[in-house]
Amino acid sequence: MRIGVFDSGIGGLTVVKSLLKHQLFEEIVYYGDTARVPYGSKDKNTIIRYGIEAVEMFKNFDLDMIVVACNTVSAYALKEMNETASCPVIGVVEAGVLACANMLDNKDANVLVLGTKATINSQAYENGLTQHSYTNIKSLATPLFVPIVEEELNNSTILDETMKHYFKNVSKPDAVILGCTHFPLIADELQNYFGGETKLVHSGDAIVEYLHTQFDLSKKYPTPTLKFFASENPEALRSIANKWLEL
Repeated sequence: MRIGVFDSGIGGLTVVKSLLKHQLFEEIVYYGDTARVPYGSKDKNTIIRYGIEAVEMFKNFDLDMIVVACNTVSAYALKEMNETASCPVIGVVEAGVLACANMLDNKDANVLVLGTKATINSQAYENGLTQHSYTNIKSLATPLFVPIVEEELNNSTILDETMKHYFKNVSKPDAVILGCTHFPLIADELQNYFGGETKLVHSGDAIVEYLHTQFDLSKKYPTPTLKFFASENPEALRSIANKWLEL
């Protein structure tokens, strides 16, 4: 099985890490559109165009499926990407919604969705959770977390103050959906802020769970082939991949 993973930048490597952990694929081809990141401030038509261009790039490979690690692209461009691609294109939003639903039996549970401005404005998570009969959903754009992660300011005063700023009017949630692929890298800090009883929904773990429901992934690949591509400075992407994925 050969999979393509697409993200607006480097954040989708957190999804790759989950795929590697579960040994699901023989080959993983990662493409980060690092020249045009971030997508979270772009308009819908631009996001769709970028998604279609990513599909065209992946046509250079014989893929069994494409996972869109970027929540923003998953929210806006999945339909158009599937119309263009010759293999299934799967997004992380639906997977995240289902993972949250599997975690929380109580439909009155407080669910907090974090994401980029574009992801939050799409209301994709809210709509999906509402279809599963959840009623107490709060969505919050937290774009400052992205540069904090990329500058490796985890466990810093800057991150602490940013969390206090964003969450000052937020009641303690039962679950937090990490609706951006950067956010799992500050999962420990978010867990400490909200407390151990709050459940975190991670896009990488959610997509693994979702793929198991859609495909036969019983075969394991302990030593997959990894290929990394970027629209700008691919060496920087490979360097970060080596660090984050501990290659």
